[in-house]
Amino acid sequence: MRVVIAEDNVLLSNGLELLLTAKGFHVAAITQDAPGFIAAVTEHRPDVTIVDVRLPPTFRDEGIHAAIHARRQHPGLPVLVLSQYVEQQYAGELVSDGRGGVGYLLKDRVSRVSEFIDALRRVAAGGTVMDPEVIGQLLTRHARDPIAALTPREREVLALMAEGKDNATVAARLVITENAVHKHIGNIFAKLGLSPADSGHRRVLAVLTYLSRH
Repeated sequence: MRVVIAEDNVLLSNGLELLLTAKGFHVAAITQDAPGFIAAVTEHRPDVTIVDVRLPPTFRDEGIHAAIHARRQHPGLPVLVLSQYVEQQYAGELVSDGRGGVGYLLKDRVSRVSEFIDALRRVAAGGTVMDPEVIGQLLTRHARDPIAALTPREREVLALMAEGKDNATVAARLVITENAVHKHIGNIFAKLGLSPADSGHRRVLAVLTYLSRH
């Protein structure tokens, strides 16, 4: 599986290369700025990309905008964005095109190797992965809108859905049946006014898009 990395911190980028190589990935290119990343994506057509939110020269939002631009040029390009802090605006921008193959993780998650590799593989497969800290802050921000109508259990289910977990995993994590998870999801969609027809990563995108725009 080919990977292109956009990360200006040499220690982190080298660490990612060593980690990914050991896990069977092929790091096709490592770039330190947005133009280099976009050029590398065009040249190597990677299976998945890893992008730091903040890249030179201003270290503000070059990375996220490079990721969005690359996905416009190459629809469906899987992108896993890494950030030092929870930045809700950027998480929202990432999912705003309504496509799968996106992830937003805090850099601390890289040290949890199995979780990070699992997240990267899910993004590469077209799934959606959001850091639990992002989900927690989004839910807290919406205390006075329809989110407030969700029960504590529905909020737990919603948070796990937004992390990209499937029904079986949600059920195992919360020690409930899959049928119960299905019912909770139906209630969540009804309360948020979302289409129950969405499945897989589409339902995650629907929820995240709702949370990021309200």
